[in-house]
Amino acid sequence: MIEKPGHPIKVVANRTGLSLHVIRIWERRYQAVTPWRTPTNRRLYSDDDIERLKLLHQAIEYGHSIGRIADLPINELNDLVQTDRNAAWQSTVPSSPTRPVATSDASDPADYIAQCMVAVQQLDAAALEDLLARASVELSQVKLIEQVIEPLMHQVGNMWQDGSLRIADEHLASAVVRSFVGNLKSAYRVADSASCIIFTTPVGQVHEIGALLAATTAAAAGWKTTYLGPNLPAAEIAGAVQKNATHAVALSIVHPADDPHLGPELLQLRRFLADDVNLLVGGRAASGYRQYLDEIGAHHLPCLEDLRTYLKSIGAGPDA
Repeated sequence: MIEKPGHPIKVVANRTGLSLHVIRIWERRYQAVTPWRTPTNRRLYSDDDIERLKLLHQAIEYGHSIGRIADLPINELNDLVQTDRNAAWQSTVPSSPTRPVATSDASDPADYIAQCMVAVQQLDAAALEDLLARASVELSQVKLIEQVIEPLMHQVGNMWQDGSLRIADEHLASAVVRSFVGNLKSAYRVADSASCIIFTTPVGQVHEIGALLAATTAAAAGWKTTYLGPNLPAAEIAGAVQKNATHAVALSIVHPADDPHLGPELLQLRRFLADDVNLLVGGRAASGYRQYLDEIGAHHLPCLEDLRTYLKSIGAGPDA
């Protein structure tokens, strides 16, 4: 059987400047393109598919919402982009695409993720800040954190690890999101009688956004949170627990998933802590240490929704 000619999704990503994640979302949710599938279910995209995705990408950069333009015929997309390009030439703004503008539907976080990734790849911190600020107005706090920021940072991390995102891009995204989430967390005021929980990453784990997002989720749920930053040895975590009369310790484990030193570090932390101090562990690399998590009796909470559900089940009051 002769296969139809086409391009694999990684080639499409390279030619269009879109991430694999965004291409799949636009294909699945908006039917922006319909690739041919081989007998082994492998996607193959035509030259027309690539051209269409390029035009959609350019239109998004000019501020349009994917939800509003995904089904436009390719000639109308081309006219739309050309109109925006001509308008840019006639203004005092350079003819390159303008800063992404948050025109997303309030019910569609995927639009925000797509536009945020454009800002990240353009190293446009101001645009990323503007998009997050608009999202915080249009979306609920839970939706903002769990459906925009968490998957956005997963995508940034995955692209950084596979080499499709530059280190500078990843650093910019992390810096902007760290500042934004820190401001969200500081806005919460909880009762003095609320239960205490510490958030950090264990030694060797330097990616801190997951821990900071988790701390913000807990603060929103009424917990008194202490965020200690990343890369903390077991003895230091245990010392903070003693000083703060803490009821639980939450650890974020993001990368790597195979650090030979981390397992013994987790065992040591459990030995340092009192039996009534709960250990909560999340992050995309946490499952790589499942043997140790089971041994120390840690609660494995793969995502922020799981953390929110768990914290709600045990409460945040003084008797929790």
